[in-house]
Amino acid sequence: MFDAPKVILGLIIFVGLATFPLWYNGASGQAGNLPDLVYPDPAAHGTQCILDKEYMKASHMDLLNQWRDDVVRRGDRVYEAPDGRKFVMSLQNTCMGCHTEKARFCDQCHNYLSVKPYCWECHIEPKGSF
Repeated sequence: MFDAPKVILGLIIFVGLATFPLWYNGASGQAGNLPDLVYPDPAAHGTQCILDKEYMKASHMDLLNQWRDDVVRRGDRVYEAPDGRKFVMSLQNTCMGCHTEKARFCDQCHNYLSVKPYCWECHIEPKGSF
């Protein structure tokens, strides 16, 4: 066991690097401040979101991918929500009709999570508010 000090030092360095994210954040347990989103006023738009807020926070990208496939590949342009309401499958005309401030809504979360959505490769990116 002539290499025991080297092995022990290596293990200490490995454990330190592996646990760095846990102890770096300290007692707060948060990586940073959550973004301050500007949600649309349902009274101003006279409608509620397509699906519930928790689903949209976690899985809106799945819904948009499903819409893209349905519109582009199948030609289906109407989405029926589980409660029976019908919506035109359109990022710009349906979603951005209520979520008018892209910089203060979409971009805040996407930047916080370091996500680069490719929506604007095909769609015209809104400048400020509609």
